[in-house]
Amino acid sequence: MAEDDKAEAMKNIQQVLFLGVTEEHRTQRIIIDACLAFLLTLLITGIIYLARLYPAIPNISFLYLLVVLGLATTRGLYAAVIASIIAFLSFDFFLVPPFFTFSIQKSEEWLALFIFLVTAIITGELASALRRRAEQATQREKETRALYELVNATTNEEHLERQLDIVAHAIVNNFLTAGVIDCAILLPDEHGRLSLRADALQDAAHLQLSSDEIKTAESVMLEGRIIDFYTDTDKVLPFRFRRVVQATPSAHNYARLVPMHQGQKVVGVARLLMAGGSRRFPIERALIDEKKDLNHQNAFFWTFIDQATAMIERARLHRESLQIELLRRTDALRAALLSSVSHDLRTPLSSIKAAASSLLQEDVEWDEESKKSFAQAIEKETDRLNRLVGNILDMSRIEGGALKAEKEWYPIDELIHDVSGHMQGVLRDRNVTIHMPDDLPPVQLDYLQIDQVITNLLENAVRYTPPDSPIDISVDVTDSEIRVSVADRGPGIPQSDLERIFDKFYRVSGATRRATSIMGTGLGLAVCRGLIEAHGGRIWAENRPGGGAIVRFTLPLEHIEGHTHE
Repeated sequence: MAEDDKAEAMKNIQQVLFLGVTEEHRTQRIIIDACLAFLLTLLITGIIYLARLYPAIPNISFLYLLVVLGLATTRGLYAAVIASIIAFLSFDFFLVPPFFTFSIQKSEEWLALFIFLVTAIITGELASALRRRAEQATQREKETRALYELVNATTNEEHLERQLDIVAHAIVNNFLTAGVIDCAILLPDEHGRLSLRADALQDAAHLQLSSDEIKTAESVMLEGRIIDFYTDTDKVLPFRFRRVVQATPSAHNYARLVPMHQGQKVVGVARLLMAGGSRRFPIERALIDEKKDLNHQNAFFWTFIDQATAMIERARLHRESLQIELLRRTDALRAALLSSVSHDLRTPLSSIKAAASSLLQEDVEWDEESKKSFAQAIEKETDRLNRLVGNILDMSRIEGGALKAEKEWYPIDELIHDVSGHMQGVLRDRNVTIHMPDDLPPVQLDYLQIDQVITNLLENAVRYTPPDSPIDISVDVTDSEIRVSVADRGPGIPQSDLERIFDKFYRVSGATRRATSIMGTGLGLAVCRGLIEAHGGRIWAENRPGGGAIVRFTLPLEHIEGHTHE
C-alpha cells in the first residue's frame, strides 16, 4: 500500500469518534431539531403578529407550511411535526382572540386550526418521505459506484494479495461511519494455518497477531459465526487483542472477526478493528432486515465480503486449473516420451543382445574377424544407446531447472578437433572441413556440454544428408561472442520448421534420411538449445545458399584478465 493511502487511512481513524452514530449524537440532533422548529415557528408568528396580517389575510397560517416543508426536507419528520404543533399553539396563543390564552371563542376557528395542524403534519410527512427516498437513492448510487470501483480495481489486478488489499481499503473507506477503522483478511496457507494476507493500515508482512487471536480466528473458520475480541486492560493495544468474555462492549477499540462464506464453506476471516463504543456492526446474515437502514448497511457490507470471497475462490480455481494443466502436459509428455523413445531404446538393445548371443554360442567357431565385427557392433550400439539416454536425462534436467554449466576456460578449436576425432566412426565416409581463425581466444564453457552440442549437430547432419555429401564446421569471432556453425549439403529445412526443429520430439515432416541411418527421437536439437541457453548463448537454423542447412550457435566471449583480443 502506498504511503499516502496509509496517511489518509490514519486521518480517517482520527475522525471516526466524531462520525459514529451513537445515542449521544441522536440526542443532540433531537435537541437541535426542536430548537430550530421552535425558533423558526415563533419567528413566523412574530412577523404575522407585528404586521397584523391576521385576520387581514385569513389563510396566512399557511405561511407556517414553508417552515414545516423546509424542516421536513432538511432535518426530517421529527422537526416537521414539532414545528406543526408549535405553529398550532403559537397561532392560537398570539393571533386568535382572546389573545394570550389557549381558548377559542368561535368553533370555525377551532376547525381551521385543526385542519391546519393535520395539513401541516401530512405535508411534513410527505416531504420527509420524499427526503428519505432521495437520501436512499443517493445512498444506492454511492453504493453502486463503490461496488463498481471495487470490481474495476480488483479486475485490473492479477495478484490475490493486491486484490484483497484493495477490498480491505474499500471496507474501511465505506464503513468508517459504522466504526470500522481497520480491516485485515486472513486466509489459510497450504498447510491449513491462518495467515494475514492483507491489511488496510499496515504492511501485512509486519503485522503480528497474538496466538489467542489466531486461535479465535480458527474458531470462526470452524463455526462460521462472528466472534468479538475485547481488551480488559487500560493499555490500548491497537492490533493485538485477548479474548475476554463480558456482557457489555469495552470502551476501548475491539476486534470483530467475520467469517467469509463460500456456500457452506468458510474460506477466510475478515478482522475488523472497531472503534470503542461503536454500534453493533456487522451482524450475522440471518439477522439482516432490509427494511431497516442499519441492516441495509449490513447487507451492503456483506456484498463487499462476498466480492473478496469470490476473488479467493477464483484464485483457488486458477491454481487448480494450473495444476490440472500441468498434470495433463506431464501425462502428454510422458506418453510422447514413451512412444518416441521405446523403439529407439529397443533397437540398440536388440543389436547388442544379438551380437553378444552370437559370441556366446559354443557350437560355432567364430574367426577373429567375425569376433571383431561383433565387438564393434556392440560398441557402436552401446555408444548410440549412451547418447540417447544422455539426451533424455539432459532434457529432464533442462526442464526441471537442474542443469547448470560448470564453466572453465577452454580453447574452442581444441574442443572441435576432439569431437571430430572421437566421431571418426560416424564421419568416416564424409569430407569434414573445419574453418577457423588461428588466434581464437579461450571461452568459458562446460566441456562435456558443448561436446554434446557439437556431437548432436554432427549426428543430425550425417543422419539427414546423402552419404558422400560434405560437412563444414566454421568458427567466427565478434567483440562479444564466438559463433560456431555446422553446415551440410542435404535437402535443407522447410521455412516453417526452422524454429520448431528445436522443440522436443519434433521431426521435420517429409524429411528424407539415409537408408542406413536411424530416425532420431527429436531430442537432439532440443537438448542443444537447452545447453546453449544455459551458457548464455543462442542457437538457430538457416537454409544454406546452394542447398543444405546450417545450424549456428553462439557463446558469450569474456576476456581473461590481462588478455585482450583484437
